[in-house]
This record gives sequence, structure tokens and C-alpha cells, in this order.
Amino acid sequence: MIVEAILRTKGNDVVTLHETASLGDASRTLDEHGIGAVVVVDRQARPVAVLSERDIVREVALHGAAALDRPVSEAMTSAFVTARVDTGLNELMVLMTDRRVRHVPIMEKATMLGLVSIGDVVKAKIADMEAETAALHAYIRS
Repeated sequence: MIVEAILRTKGNDVVTLHETASLGDASRTLDEHGIGAVVVVDRQARPVAVLSERDIVREVALHGAAALDRPVSEAMTSAFVTARVDTGLNELMVLMTDRRVRHVPIMEKATMLGLVSIGDVVKAKIADMEAETAALHAYIRS
């Protein structure tokens, strides 16, 4: 299975925030959408980073409630990792594990096509294994 299959199921909607937005704005956006991360974009609306709940919690731990007034650019994960639609599921799992990220924007040249989370990968991997198991059972029965 490749990333493209995940996006076909999940869709291409990605919540973004400008890098000058406050962490308070970011936390409200995450809560509004019931998500764990947003893609941060620059002035040209190009994705430059991922901001996760963990990033916000870390800033609050370091700076207290005043952190919520700080700009997203000061808290976003600097290791911006992306993948392509033709990236294989196993390759994506290795990338996420090695780079210690839970959300990967899917890019085609300069265009963001979607965002895949570790949860999406696990769900797809389970579906793959279930389909393989069903095929093996059908083969054995025939």
C-alpha cells in the first residue's frame, strides 16, 4: 500500500496556521477541529513545519501561561519531514520512527496534498493485514 491510498480514504483536508499565529490560536484551532497537529505555513502559504499538541505543552511547561501569547514560529517542530503520494507504507513507518514524528505532510513538488498521521498509518497497516488474512483463508478453503 502507498500513501495515496490513505489519502483516498482519509481525504485531503489539512488545517493550517500562519507562522505568526499565537500558540493560543493554535490550541483553539486544534480543539475546534479535534486534531493533534496543524501544518504551519509561511507568508506565501508554503508549509514550513508541523505544530503538535506536544509542542504547545512543552512551551507551556517552559514559559507558563504566557506561552500562549508566543508565536507559533517559536514552538513549531523544526524537523519538517515530508513524503510523496507514492511513498510505501513501510517506508513511511520507518521515516516516522527514525525522525520521531507523528504527522507527515504529503507533498508533490510545492503542493501539499494532505497530512498523514501515525494513526492513519496504523489503521492502513491493520486493513492491509486483515485483507491478506482474508485472502489466505479464502485460498486455503478453495
